Amino acid sequence: MAMNMPSDGDEDLITAINTTPLVDVMLVLLIIFLITIPAVTASSLVNLPQETVQPDELRAESIVVTVDAAGNLFLNEQPAGSNDELLARLRSLAARAPQPDVHILADVETKFGAVGGVLYLVKEAGLGKVNFVTEPAAQGRQ
Repeated sequence: MAMNMPSDGDEDLITAINTTPLVDVMLVLLIIFLITIPAVTASSLVNLPQETVQPDELRAESIVVTVDAAGNLFLNEQPAGSNDELLARLRSLAARAPQPDVHILADVETKFGAVGGVLYLVKEAGLGKVNFVTEPAAQGRQ
């Protein structure tokens, strides 16, 4: 067996650290964690709290726009007339300070186009806060 021994004049120290094995180990650990972490988090069961939603009371200064099943519009329980009349009335109500909220009550059988038209008129009038009013679901019905 032959061994090369450095001579007395060639005793330079190697100061560079070879990081290739360290990088290889880190990549293997990264791959293992990427594979195992989603399996661990997906199998965790969490018991979330059960809450019921309390209905908000309609304030007196709120604007209530009602759309019945036939698509007729009512503003604060008064017939609203045409879309232009409703828009003019909404613009006058939007000038109040502070600006009132708009609550839209739509019949279950109302077509979406009628409700979409009301939303457009509310936007055109410059009103910013729009709420949809619903009835709580009956017990056992989701």
